[in-house]
Amino acid sequence: MRSAQTRRLVWPLLVLALLVAANAVATPRFLEITVRGGRLYGSLVDILHFGTPLLLISLGMTAVIALRGIDLSVGAVVAVAGAVACTLIESAAEPDSPSAVAGAVAAALAVCALLGLWNGFLVAVLRIQPIVATLILMVAGRGAAQLITGGQITTVRSAPYREIAGGSVATVPVTVIVAAATLLLMWLLVRRTALGLLIEAIGGNAEAGRLAGIRATGLTMAAYTFCGLCAGLAGIIISANTGSADGNNAGLWIELDAILAVVIGGTLLTGGRFSIAGTVLGAIIVQTLSTTVYTMGVPPESTLVFKALVVFGVCLLQSPRFRAQVAAPFRRSGPPRPPSNTATPAPPEEDDVKPEAASIADQEPREVRP
Repeated sequence: MRSAQTRRLVWPLLVLALLVAANAVATPRFLEITVRGGRLYGSLVDILHFGTPLLLISLGMTAVIALRGIDLSVGAVVAVAGAVACTLIESAAEPDSPSAVAGAVAAALAVCALLGLWNGFLVAVLRIQPIVATLILMVAGRGAAQLITGGQITTVRSAPYREIAGGSVATVPVTVIVAAATLLLMWLLVRRTALGLLIEAIGGNAEAGRLAGIRATGLTMAAYTFCGLCAGLAGIIISANTGSADGNNAGLWIELDAILAVVIGGTLLTGGRFSIAGTVLGAIIVQTLSTTVYTMGVPPESTLVFKALVVFGVCLLQSPRFRAQVAAPFRRSGPPRPPSNTATPAPPEEDDVKPEAASIADQEPREVRP
């Protein structure tokens, strides 16, 4: 199983290497990393820094997709998280107080966790199709974010809040540390406990999991809650990076990039086995692709087409059938097999009687009649 997962990661790694090489050729200082003001700077660092929200959402989306679900509301949850946090900080008596920022962040994450729990309730308890259940919050959540902000862009100037996205610890950006901590937590939960096996069992065959005694309802609700929590954390980082909350545009269409990152990583939309490492690679590929668009000066009107072509190529490389058809003309027919010298013995005829059997039959005593 591990060898199959490793082979699945070969093509995403190859595509990522090609993207990095293309950027290194187009921009000579692309691979350069420097330290300024106690913080790492460079294009590679920027990919990790700006790709943190996508990575967080992709991790939550992986758990949901592994259960044969989908969450289209993560973009709206991102907007709600930023709206709640920025509104509470702006209305606080001391916006620069760390306790006020911590309370606002905690409240925003709690709201997002409740929104994820709501999605899980609709899917697991009311048995509404995941795409329909999350589509409801996708529309209503963005409207709620605009109601919270009053239809305006809420700007905050709180230094502690801005440090969430702009700060660093031992020259490493805080956003990268948050992403690494979330990744480590998820890996410990699903790969060092039975939780990952239960998720794959339900996603692979829900009926078999139910007969085995696995409580799919609680696990599904927990997965959607985790996805909502990851989206809320991404919303905090996005709003802290810009210093504002935009209920209309924050996290717009990020759910599509998250689904794309999960699929590029090798996790099937049909559920079952999932790959955390593949999801991380997929998120980095999507963010590197966005960086490549701006680095190489691709016209804005052609950006989506360029990204679509690259993603299409990645999906083709991951298709075993496509690779087999491409490699078929280059394969040489092997040497003919030597004829087998052992012939299959024919079944004995009914009239054939072995001498041994006949001699034994002749030796049997016969009944003597008076």
